[in-house]
Amino acid sequence: MATINPYGKDIIKVTTEFEGRPLTLEVNRVGFRSTGSVLVTYGDTVVLGTAQVGTRPIVLDYFPLSIDYEEKMYAAGKISGSRFIKREGRPSDEAILIGRIIDRPIRPLFPKGYRQEVQVVASVLSMDPSFRPDMVGMIAASAALMLTGTPFDGPVSGLRIGRVNGEFKAFLSPEEREASDLDLVVAGIESGITMVEAGADQVPEEVVADALAWAFEHYQPAIKLQKELAAKIAPVKQEYTLTLPNEDIQAVVNEWVHGKLGEAIRKPYAERNELVNQLRWALHTDMVEKISEDEYKSLKGEYDEAFTSAVHKDVRRGIVEDNLRPDGRKFDEIRQLSSEVGVLPRTHGSSLFTRGMTQGLNIITLAPLSYAQMVDTMEISDGERRYMHHYNAPGYTVGEVQRLGGPGRREIGHGYLAERAVLPVLPAEEDFPYAIRSVTEIMSQNGSTSMAATCSSILALMDAGVPIKAPVSGIAMGLMMDGDKPYILSDIADAEDFAGDMDFKSAGTAAGITALQMDMKVHGLPVEILRDALLTAKVGRAHILKHMLTTLAEPRKELSPFAPRIEKIKINPEKIGAVIGKGGEVINKITAETGAEIDIKEDGLITVAGPDAEKIKQAIEWIRSLTEEAEVGKIYTGTVVSIKEFGAFINIMPGQDGMAHISQLSNERVEKVEDVLHEGQVVKAKLIGIDERGRFSLSLKDIEQ
Repeated sequence: MATINPYGKDIIKVTTEFEGRPLTLEVNRVGFRSTGSVLVTYGDTVVLGTAQVGTRPIVLDYFPLSIDYEEKMYAAGKISGSRFIKREGRPSDEAILIGRIIDRPIRPLFPKGYRQEVQVVASVLSMDPSFRPDMVGMIAASAALMLTGTPFDGPVSGLRIGRVNGEFKAFLSPEEREASDLDLVVAGIESGITMVEAGADQVPEEVVADALAWAFEHYQPAIKLQKELAAKIAPVKQEYTLTLPNEDIQAVVNEWVHGKLGEAIRKPYAERNELVNQLRWALHTDMVEKISEDEYKSLKGEYDEAFTSAVHKDVRRGIVEDNLRPDGRKFDEIRQLSSEVGVLPRTHGSSLFTRGMTQGLNIITLAPLSYAQMVDTMEISDGERRYMHHYNAPGYTVGEVQRLGGPGRREIGHGYLAERAVLPVLPAEEDFPYAIRSVTEIMSQNGSTSMAATCSSILALMDAGVPIKAPVSGIAMGLMMDGDKPYILSDIADAEDFAGDMDFKSAGTAAGITALQMDMKVHGLPVEILRDALLTAKVGRAHILKHMLTTLAEPRKELSPFAPRIEKIKINPEKIGAVIGKGGEVINKITAETGAEIDIKEDGLITVAGPDAEKIKQAIEWIRSLTEEAEVGKIYTGTVVSIKEFGAFINIMPGQDGMAHISQLSNERVEKVEDVLHEGQVVKAKLIGIDERGRFSLSLKDIEQ
């Protein structure tokens, strides 16, 4: 039976071929009362994109746009694995991060000064397990916005791509994602790229640039499809008013600041920021004297915004005309660097990294693998995060009063970027069987705290004795466009970020990129400009890495005395039951008698942790005795369990007896078994054979007892 539309409108559907599957957009099937609603189908994935535009005027000094990505467990045929919470509540960190990925290419496409309230939600209703649904969510969000009549300069599309066997591919299967050395999200409009997010396994910059070009070309069909849908719907354009500084007020402020900016405040940032604040308050004081105080109260916000605009224009003018940055640096010059390790006496590893006025304190905590975080999302089943990076930046770090609370979207995003930057260089579980928690406490902010978090994480990991594969450094880059001419800036600070056209973070080793994040404030940039920016960032990263290695050149050889000691043993997975025992009786007995903490993986990796090395060794030997595979030619110590006329049965392994024939009991002739052995006697015996039924043959000949 067909869906009945209560408004009598026909269901409109458009379809195109998109990366090997049909991509379909439907309107008027669901979401009848939303401003814009699109049902997007790709494979077995179905995402509902809704956009709701508020009808009441909003008096705010920012654009109240909210974009959310909703995971629905039923979409993957799952019930939450949490014992206590079975319905969706607070979005997972993964959902928040995807919401940010969808938000970042869309937000800059609204005109400056637009203040209408807009809410966009991408809800995953059905999930095809053969690929991730996040980019379908981005298309759904953009398509819904295209139908609202708002001044949205879209549409937007994006692709998450990887590299498998040297070839770029979108919509990778879980197995392909595991094999890929690149996880790259590229989003943008028809004319250029507006957002990039990547994790990589030390991939060269040139390869990443080629991937950007590939993704830009391959996301175009989804752009054209959204335009086709919008043309069929022909939404009514919304009437709106932009909230911009009064031109007369801007002119007054521009005249007032003339001669007071430029060279007058081209100082190191600590001094410059104070000078800008002094000028701002001087402007307010002068304007109050020229205008009545009562009248100025209602205009103060506009004068303040006009002053900020004048400062931003001065930053751009200085760079484009004078080739100098606000603090007097050259374009490729890095701010002063300093760092130290071992700054906290009782932690397992710590560091303090300072770049200009940005400072990050990082603390490493090591624990058994059982402390890894369980991940329960729509996409991932029974996953674990063995390395966890948490980022905190309270109000005092920017000189503001802010109430303390849980991490927001920004904090989660910054922490995740630093986490991705470090993950590729961590040792394997088999080599370093620890769960690792890295916490960055930002102490001060003035540009790129996420890259400070990356650098401080690496130093603290090395201080903790974590044997990383290679050190990682990170840098924030900026870009200002003057017509078609780009000005690329290394190590940007806040003033350049606010006034610039792009900011991006690049993290990696000497061999290549491990994480990347780009956000464009202009409406799309060509790949060649992004390629130049990547190569410039590589030089800056190398400069920062050189400094870091003067502080600590390599991981410490020994762990902190306060870190838990963990040993590992790999067993046949079929022997796991022998270690656990019926109802857990065996493993509980080992734990009770040794005090060790034991963690068992499905692949047979067992880790044993505890403060006492001797107790750990005792537990390891116990486990080894329970799981050891018999080896012909090896001498075992066993106990005589029974005596027969033809020989003796000797227990050489838990649950495993072997038979020593009377002819194998001694180098001399033995008349009766009882002449040389008795039950309960401990002897050494060599395993000389295993028959087709798995029975052991033993010999006591030529063995000194």
